Amino acid sequence: MSVPRFWRKQPHRYNLLGTKCETCGSYFFPPRTLCPSCRRNGKIVDYKFKGTGKVVTFSIVRTASSPYDLEAPFPVAIIELDEGTRMTAPVVCGLDEIYIGMPVKQTFRKIVADGESGTIVYGTKFVPDK
Repeated sequence: MSVPRFWRKQPHRYNLLGTKCETCGSYFFPPRTLCPSCRRNGKIVDYKFKGTGKVVTFSIVRTASSPYDLEAPFPVAIIELDEGTRMTAPVVCGLDEIYIGMPVKQTFRKIVADGESGTIVYGTKFVPDK
C-alpha cells in the first residue's frame, strides 16, 4: 500500500518549514506572510530550519486524550531553535532525562495512528542532541 500523492506532496508535513524576513533577519514558525516589525517593507521568504535548538521549558503530559493516551506519560517542551524562534513539540526521551537547556535536534516520528489498520500521521518531534 502506497501513501497517496496528496500527502507526499505536502513538504511542510515532512520538514521544519517556516519563513524569514530578509529585511530584519527575523525567523517565524509557523510561517508568516507579513513581518510584524517591518510590516510592508519586509521581504518574507520561505526558510527550512536546521532543526537544532534547546529546551526552554517543559511539562510532562500524564493524562492525554485519545489517541495520545497510549503514549502517556510523555514530555512536551517549548524548543528555542538555533535561529531564535520557539515552537512546542514532544521530546522523545525518558521523563527523568529532560531538563531546561537540554540541546535537542529534530527527528521525524509517528505522531498518532488511527487504530491498528488506520492512517498513521508522522511529524516533527525532538530527541536529545548529545
